Amino acid sequence: MKQGLFASLLSNLPVKVYGLVGRSGSGKSFRAQSVAKTYHIPLIIDDGLLIRGDKIVVGKSAKQEQSFIGAVKSALFQDPAHQDAVIQALSRERFRKILIIGTSENMVSKIAARLNLPEPKKIIHIEDIATEDEINTAMRIRYTEGKHVIPVAPLQIARSYPSIVYDGIKTGIRRIRGKKIDISENTLVKPEFSKQEKNNISEAAIKQMVKHCLYEYENILKVEDVKYTVTNEGYNLKVTLRTPVGVDGKKIPELQEYISDSLERYGGILVNRVELIVQIWE
Repeated sequence: MKQGLFASLLSNLPVKVYGLVGRSGSGKSFRAQSVAKTYHIPLIIDDGLLIRGDKIVVGKSAKQEQSFIGAVKSALFQDPAHQDAVIQALSRERFRKILIIGTSENMVSKIAARLNLPEPKKIIHIEDIATEDEINTAMRIRYTEGKHVIPVAPLQIARSYPSIVYDGIKTGIRRIRGKKIDISENTLVKPEFSKQEKNNISEAAIKQMVKHCLYEYENILKVEDVKYTVTNEGYNLKVTLRTPVGVDGKKIPELQEYISDSLERYGGILVNRVELIVQIWE
């Protein structure tokens, strides 16, 4: 009786959503378990998976998708069956806090809305928990070796996605006064979409990726043209789009960041600059 009453009271309490935000490849997933332990967060949403502790509860990993668009759809829960499975699992879980990992605050908010969760109350930026050298090292590994991290034990990933498993890694965090606590296991993977030869990405594929990003971000935006050049620093994109009167111009920097992060995260493309040319129609 007491357990039933406790569960009932717990289910009526509000859920607090945390966001862990940072550029693609900056080490968010590597540090997710440490952040969860620090803030006593039992559940993590990362790239299409619902995770409790170091185990997958339910979901479909974006990292096992063969294509850029498939990866984006999984990460953002665009497939109704995938979305419903995670919503149903959340309804069965007892939790007061949940951590959502994303490349931007906008992405975290979008995922929360799609999973019927409240707006994020606290955003943690990767720069708050990692040094500049650590972030640069993580990004170098991402873009030179194509390796990603999933914050669950290797056995979990090997069972579901054996073709992408590369290695297991362990992380530990320290509490105040330097006392070391639990060691967490993460899985190092080489996703299907990162195995593609980057030099073989066609102009049509680049345009399709950008159009998908724009549609996902704001479906009233229309892509007129996409041009790009490739430099030693990465791709420079020039995107011409049309938008109706009244669209908030403050969204443009967010949109540039969203395109850049999406192409880097799921296309394996290092983006140096995104230039947007906006045409307004009456």
